[in-house]
Amino acid sequence: MSNSPNVPSPEESYHYQSMGTPRWIIVLFIVVIAGLAGVVYAGYTAQSRLEQAASKAAEQNKIVTAQLEQANGRIAELKAQLEAAAQKIGMTQDELARTKSRAEDIRKQQIASDQKLTQQITSAQKESEEKIGAVATDVTGAKKDIEATRSDLEATKSKLERATGDMGVMSGLIARNHDDLEELRRRGDRNYYEFTVQKSKAAQRVGPVQISLGRTDPKKSKYTMTVLVDDRPIEKKDKTAGEPVQFYVKGAARMAPYEIVVFDVGKSQISGYLATPKEAAPAAPAAPTK
Repeated sequence: MSNSPNVPSPEESYHYQSMGTPRWIIVLFIVVIAGLAGVVYAGYTAQSRLEQAASKAAEQNKIVTAQLEQANGRIAELKAQLEAAAQKIGMTQDELARTKSRAEDIRKQQIASDQKLTQQITSAQKESEEKIGAVATDVTGAKKDIEATRSDLEATKSKLERATGDMGVMSGLIARNHDDLEELRRRGDRNYYEFTVQKSKAAQRVGPVQISLGRTDPKKSKYTMTVLVDDRPIEKKDKTAGEPVQFYVKGAARMAPYEIVVFDVGKSQISGYLATPKEAAPAAPAAPTK
């Protein structure tokens, strides 16, 4: 089959195309298309960034708004505290004025109290000085009395002597009269029984013993007596006034002897005392009847 004269051959078609559209136009078109794509991408990217920035701005706006509201609340609270403090300051000023007035009253009262106390102290000092003077006078008098008593005591001591009794035992201190006997009692070394025994058929009780008086010789100050103790009679014959007449009693402490000292010998009586140890002595038996 032969080709139609109106239809070009492939070589002719290529030749016509090559000759119809230049190559730079195609390149320019590609460049324009790429530029438009870049512009579109840049616009999209910018829009995205703007949206993100707008979102962040909205969040920051919310945060700033919250902080602003919190600050406004704190300001209101501080304002209330300031008003309360102002009221309190006003009250404190009133209280301060009252306190000053009260302190002034207390100061005046303290001054008056100090003056009164000073007067009382002065009066007390004068009174104390007067009392001290009186006490000093009393002390001086007391010293004199003490010295006199000491002198009397020394004189009394010189009168109180020890002697050997009729049994050869050293006696305690011997009293020569009633006053000496009182001094012995004050010392309290022994028990003392003062007596005056008359001549009689019945014996006379003297403390824990009984005494029966026999013959007396007033001129020689001698006497004879019988002591009844422990259910037995003890005769003491021709004894002299002032001589310790001794005898033992069952159960006496440490076997200390009893002592009888006669002050005075009369025609029908003797006077003196019985000295016994501090421990209790047995009671004397009843005197036998004659």
